[in-house]
Amino acid sequence: MQRKRQLGDLQLAIMRVLWERGEAPAIEVHRALLEERGLAVTTIKTMLRKLEEYGCVSHRLNGRQFIYRPAIAETDVREGMVGDLVQRMFSGDSTALVNHLIESGEVDVEDLDDLRALVAKKRERGTG
Repeated sequence: MQRKRQLGDLQLAIMRVLWERGEAPAIEVHRALLEERGLAVTTIKTMLRKLEEYGCVSHRLNGRQFIYRPAIAETDVREGMVGDLVQRMFSGDSTALVNHLIESGEVDVEDLDDLRALVAKKRERGTG
């Protein structure tokens, strides 16, 4: 993925299946998403082709079947999408995002304890 690509909801769902399994044919991706999405296998195949055009997945042939695998790491996609969210919704202020999550109740007390531990560990390493 040459540039940071913002994935749509279905694209992200497909990528999650591939990240979880390592690789899979379109029919397997379809089965994994069928109950949640109810989409036709042709829709999944079309999305896989588009994801390949974007450089997000690649494929190999197994007989006549395409076996798709991720060409980008989940952490790279997450980083790009979170960065875009912070930029667009919070004018680049990540503290405002964290404050929003806390004030809206998205972060509970146990999460706050985990965050404190992460901040302490980051301070110990001296990386900012």
